[in-house]
Amino acid sequence: MTMPRRRPGRPRRDETRPTREVVLTAATALFAERGFDAVGLREVAAAAGVDVATVAHHTGTKAALYDACFARVFAAEREVLTAAAEQARAAVDAGPEAARRALHELVDVFVDFLEDRPETTALWLRRWLEPQRHAELDKRYAEPLYRLVGQLLTAAAAAGALDEPTPHITVRSLVWATHGHVVALAAAPGARERREFRTFVHRMLDGLYGPPAP
Repeated sequence: MTMPRRRPGRPRRDETRPTREVVLTAATALFAERGFDAVGLREVAAAAGVDVATVAHHTGTKAALYDACFARVFAAEREVLTAAAEQARAAVDAGPEAARRALHELVDVFVDFLEDRPETTALWLRRWLEPQRHAELDKRYAEPLYRLVGQLLTAAAAAGALDEPTPHITVRSLVWATHGHVVALAAAPGARERREFRTFVHRMLDGLYGPPAP
């Protein structure tokens, strides 16, 4: 019995990962690079090394695939931020110094995540080029994380660990600053850029809330 031959030039699918994950990885990269309108399911299939019917089987329509890409990066980001936020919340009752140290650690976790997964930034920036379109993605995959950190800042302020009158503004400002850093890092990658941005973020926290005790 002969096996069907792979068509010339067609990438071989990564057999070590589930097909749906391979498709989402390929689609995320394409949507991040080109945006929603410029990507077709056939392009996703070619990048993933499968046929277009397989893409449709695992993700449905292009709109559903786009949503699934955001859901995938959201799940990964939520996992790391939730763990860091839980540690920070536990530190709130230990006093201002412990709370501020925990906030510094949470910021490091967030910056690490976006530096290690720059496609997350690119995907969101493409979405934000059209603020009124696909706005439901923000409600499902951005606002829950904003609330998570905003609630943490509110709890810390209520406990007297810091003074924070507008937590939602602080969270969004930090998010946008970090996305901007990831864009700059793509243009000029290097350890210096990473170090300087981390120094800036920690200095910003110190300016807002005061430095933690050494």
